[in-house]
Amino acid sequence: MIDIKFLRENPNIVKENIKKKFQMHKLELVDEVLDLDNKNRELKLKGDELRMKRNSLSSQIGGLMQSGKKDEAEKVKLEVKAINDELANNEKLEAEYSEKVTAIMMKIPNIMHESVPVRKR
Repeated sequence: MIDIKFLRENPNIVKENIKKKFQMHKLELVDEVLDLDNKNRELKLKGDELRMKRNSLSSQIGGLMQSGKKDEAEKVKLEVKAINDELANNEKLEAEYSEKVTAIMMKIPNIMHESVPVRKR
């Protein structure tokens, strides 16, 4: 299987390799993988941001409780719960995209060595 990093950096090389193998129906797989990979990376970024926000809010809860502001602390707890729910959905989507990327990557042929002759069909 081709490395995803190589595919991101060299989609044209991968497409050219597919053409050399006369598997034109697989050309669209490269773009599909790149699209799903971009979406997956965006979800990972969003997940990191949500975790950071959750951690910040969680630390505020302790301070609010100590200063006797229980009502405000409860509001922040509700925000944290909403973030946890959003994070769970985000992680579920991440896993789905990751599975799809892996499944499609298995269908993309490996790069041929430059010594392999290319013949016309």
